[in-house]
Amino acid sequence: MRQSPPPIAYLLPNFFTAASIFTGFYTIALALEGSFELAAWFVFLALIFDGLDGRVARLTNTASHFGVEFDSLADIVAFGVAPALLLYLYVGDCYGRIGIMVSALFIIFGAVRLARFNVTTSRIEPSVFIGLPIPTAAIMISITILILERYQELSPFKVFVLPLAAILSVLMVSNIRYPSFKKMNFKTFHFIRFLIGLIVVAMGVFIYPIEALALLAAGYLLYGPLRASYYLLRRLIQRG
Repeated sequence: MRQSPPPIAYLLPNFFTAASIFTGFYTIALALEGSFELAAWFVFLALIFDGLDGRVARLTNTASHFGVEFDSLADIVAFGVAPALLLYLYVGDCYGRIGIMVSALFIIFGAVRLARFNVTTSRIEPSVFIGLPIPTAAIMISITILILERYQELSPFKVFVLPLAAILSVLMVSNIRYPSFKKMNFKTFHFIRFLIGLIVVAMGVFIYPIEALALLAAGYLLYGPLRASYYLLRRLIQRG
């Protein structure tokens, strides 16, 4: 008979979830102070905590319905409210009501994305995501700000940040599929290729952290629409 973990073990994954909420709040505090670059990095830190809580829960066999609900609330703070406020303070307030609308839309559609995910995955963890995951959308906002802060000559392109946020919002509630790395099939996994790829990515992030992370995030973001366009085009050709 499998022994259940002690009650104190349930604290560990929920601690990482609480850390994600705190990091999201600190992102907001930094944005209010005008420390936009540091605030953007703290969104990445929230992503790390968000990734740890679920994995720790599975490793320690302490997954619970409370943990799932707590994680969703943490996500709306760390990857919804925090990046939306960062977006508004960084560029949105220059465009009046349009900036308010786009920033609010990011939070609302992010909440819809999380609610839909909770409803459709209440029994089984999916192998793909339906719609862009809200952490990825938050990371795209953060990495865009980091790029603009690193390369000041790109400041004229700030005008495109709000349209990007609007596109991210729509992608979150779309039916476009994105890969989930939570249920990778390690039986058919080529370990050597994965290791080589991981080393190359790690070296790129070490040498050019912002640029490499931007390429990774953009690649994941574009994967969904490109995949959907490919299958749509193939169906149209088959019908024709």
